[in-house]
Amino acid sequence: MLGDVTSAPIPHRHDLLDEPARRTPVLGDYEVVVLGGGPAGIAAAGAAARAGRSTLLVERYGFLGGMGTAADVTNFCGLHANVHGTIRQVVHGVADELLARIDRLGGLNTPHTVFGKTWAQAYDTSAYKIAADDLLVAAGAHLLFHALAVGTLMASPTRIAALLIETKSGRCAVRARCFIDASGDGDLAAWAGAPFEKGDAAGHLLYPSTIFRLSGVDPDRAGSDWSLIPRLMQQAEAEGRYRFPRKTPIVRPQKHATEWRVNLTQLANAAGDAIDGTDARQLSEAELLGRRQIAEVAGFLKEVPGFEDSYIVDIAPQVGIRETRRVRGLYQLTEGDVLGCASFDDTIGVNGWPLELHLKGDVEFRWPPIPQSRGFNHLPYRMTVPQGLDNLWVAGRCASMTHEAQSAARVSGACFVMGQAAGSAAALALAGGVTAAAVDPAALQRRLESDGAWLGID
Repeated sequence: MLGDVTSAPIPHRHDLLDEPARRTPVLGDYEVVVLGGGPAGIAAAGAAARAGRSTLLVERYGFLGGMGTAADVTNFCGLHANVHGTIRQVVHGVADELLARIDRLGGLNTPHTVFGKTWAQAYDTSAYKIAADDLLVAAGAHLLFHALAVGTLMASPTRIAALLIETKSGRCAVRARCFIDASGDGDLAAWAGAPFEKGDAAGHLLYPSTIFRLSGVDPDRAGSDWSLIPRLMQQAEAEGRYRFPRKTPIVRPQKHATEWRVNLTQLANAAGDAIDGTDARQLSEAELLGRRQIAEVAGFLKEVPGFEDSYIVDIAPQVGIRETRRVRGLYQLTEGDVLGCASFDDTIGVNGWPLELHLKGDVEFRWPPIPQSRGFNHLPYRMTVPQGLDNLWVAGRCASMTHEAQSAARVSGACFVMGQAAGSAAALALAGGVTAAAVDPAALQRRLESDGAWLGID
């Protein structure tokens, strides 16, 4: 017999209506259900399916990629690290297979420098969507698109029995023996009763952005001296012609040099705090505010050499959320771990991205010592295991990290690492009949290495 139904709370609820009791049809039974199709979810579903486990990935959009496609991030960050002065790729495994597929479609740029300290890698969003589909279908995973998760059914206080979803076919449930929360917002974990945190010590979240792309850029005249744009922004503000939501622009060319990605918006609520992506009203306000800011920014960029004939070719389908819930796990990654390049016995891979704190009005980067340090920290398996739940893993930006550490390990490189580990761990837990917390880290490490992952220990 299933226990209580847990579902998403309604924000700012003033009164209540009683719904009639209902019987919910079961869409299917699986060994592993993954919620969310971003880098963490792709890697998790791919790893679990390739281990021979019946796996379903539930995604609210009609495509995969998470913030990388739905929010037009269009750059893989954290795949590389500055290792004692040499920049090299440090995230492998499922990530390699996805990159190879994108590259075969002609959608992958060579890596570009970030402040001269590390690399990021631009990609074409359409190629990413097609490559991710191909990877998971080839792995044998099942995909359910246009499905919005709304709650859980619990078999016991520590074990999830089913995930409730709303679809165009109506409300239904999917049962599984193991669940992986790669939702970004920690939805599944929160509904199941896992403890979580939001924001820093004062509750302040990282600010979201709405990203857009420009086409019609003259690449020869635009060049690569992006430092010109901040200087022109300062001049425009001093003249009273523009007011920008934040100081540090991120304006970079994409796979085709006439198309550039612009990340210059910053979305605050009426109180001036970061928009809360788990609040339906604030999220709606953020979409409106983001598009208003984009119109202003796009007008300014026409004053930049090479951008005179530019035009908006795409606005991201949704606001780019950087932080909401962070689920408390058996270990919480810290700022000290990132900046100190920490090592862990239960490493599942590495994070090479610095702290990237989107604070009010600006972006602050904090780096480990470069080139003196190895430039990356281990990610421990324990950060993917929520407290108090036997058959759930969390992977991606909702994993167990402090506010500061999450600003680093929320990027795609670390998400691939956590997702592949969670999918592999679920397969091992099923094989051994054990809980998430009881999975043998050494056995998990052997599985990850045999599947091409790099753990940062050689």
